[in-house]
Amino acid sequence: MLITNTSFYPDIKEVIDLFGEKAEQDSIEHFFSEENGKYLSRILIGGKAYEYLQKAEKTSDAILKKRLVKREIKLRVYEALSSFYGEKKPWGALTGIRPTKLAYAEIAAGKDFTPLFKKMHVSKGKRELVEEIINSQNGIYKKAESFTDFFVYIPFCASRCKYCSFITADFKSSEKFMDAYTEVLIEEIKSSKKLIKNLRSVYIGGGTPVAMPEKNLKKILDEIGRVGVEYTVEAGRPDCINENNLKLLLDYGVTRICVNPQTFNDKTLKLLGRNHTAKDVFDKYALCKDKFTVNMDLIAGLTGESFKDFKHSIDTAVSLRPDNITVHTLCLKKGAELKENTFFLDDNGVGKMIDYAHKKLHEAGYKPYYLYRQKYMAGNLENTGYALKGKECVYNIDVMEEISDNVACGANAVSKAVFCGGEKIERYKNPKDVKTYIGKIKEITEGKAHLFCETL
Repeated sequence: MLITNTSFYPDIKEVIDLFGEKAEQDSIEHFFSEENGKYLSRILIGGKAYEYLQKAEKTSDAILKKRLVKREIKLRVYEALSSFYGEKKPWGALTGIRPTKLAYAEIAAGKDFTPLFKKMHVSKGKRELVEEIINSQNGIYKKAESFTDFFVYIPFCASRCKYCSFITADFKSSEKFMDAYTEVLIEEIKSSKKLIKNLRSVYIGGGTPVAMPEKNLKKILDEIGRVGVEYTVEAGRPDCINENNLKLLLDYGVTRICVNPQTFNDKTLKLLGRNHTAKDVFDKYALCKDKFTVNMDLIAGLTGESFKDFKHSIDTAVSLRPDNITVHTLCLKKGAELKENTFFLDDNGVGKMIDYAHKKLHEAGYKPYYLYRQKYMAGNLENTGYALKGKECVYNIDVMEEISDNVACGANAVSKAVFCGGEKIERYKNPKDVKTYIGKIKEITEGKAHLFCETL
């Protein structure tokens, strides 16, 4: 149970969650005050008291002041918990989704990001990872008020994996909505084209877009048209990839697809509810590798998998040599079946898995080029995208660093308008539910036009 005299309860709770179930069960009291130019933090954990006195940072900017106070509070709560439990976390007191964005903010202010990350107890390895990613993004990371990425969401899949939290439905239960969703999505795409300025990339995500009936997918691709920029489609599930839908993607100028094994262990695939085998990945990758830039996703920390199992998956992916390999850490996402049965994930050697992936991929010529974090990740780690030189995904960089407008279409899609180089971001979120989305298309198109200050 947490008691605090501040309005930062959710932020403090994020730090407490880093320490798992034991911290949830302990009584934690937090008191913060600022007097005579000093921050005072008192934290009581299980009857043990911790006190910190720190010089307050001076600023007349109210928004910045709130940010600095929040950072101070989270830091001191982390230090108290770390001392009490005798544990250090790889990202220290940082709980945000985008560590690299924080590093870029320091660089934009004319500072080296390292002192802040050290202050927040980020490990040397993670600081080096951030630096590598910033170097990899050189030449791709660009800010301009006119830059726009275009996203289309297909919320249908062949079946639902146990770790999945996306707003997706299997085809059997959603068949009655398929045609209506397609027509409304096309309407939204058509109106959204007017909101695009300087197009950087197009990304069709899911779900599994290529699992749609070909006539539906063709209509959507037809409305998007040939774009002449990086164009990604999440083919995703190997059991849904075939020569016909790959030809369709090529016909419309798609340049990049995702073929996602998640693991190369058949026993785990069956447990997760994925209707394919490791052999299917080999077969479908062979159809794609000379036609598209290909990404493969793998997950560290899957239920029942040992380090040896994960090592096999990484080694196998590297032997295939796709252009991108994204290494995810298993996360307990709200809405996933796994979340219903588990509240916290133990480390279970996942840190060793992530370290091995990093070393193996480096040795094979892959460089990390983007990362993001989520709540309730095993080992409090991260998801990292690795790429061969020149094969980095523009869309992933733009979205994770929030440096470009994102015009998003489909149920649960979130459009973002970026102002002042990312200092200010406004959002418009489409309804999650497919049926609600279909019924509110007029309201959606008007809301997005208002977000991007356009008249339809």
